[in-house]
Amino acid sequence: MNDLVLHNKVKEYRTKAKLSQQELADKVGTTRQTIIAIEKGTFSPTAKLAMILTYALDCTFEELFYF
Repeated sequence: MNDLVLHNKVKEYRTKAKLSQQELADKVGTTRQTIIAIEKGTFSPTAKLAMILTYALDCTFEELFYF
């Protein structure tokens, strides 16, 4: 169970939405540094932030995050 790593497609969906990292951060109420860390996979967002990201990027949780 410890080898489960949460991956994401935030950068892909952000680029598709034509948003900069700062624009996405502003839209979801976080910092650009947090968006960078999520995209790099060095930070896993809280459930709340993950759901806000899905709304902001117009996709489902399953489309945006995967193991």
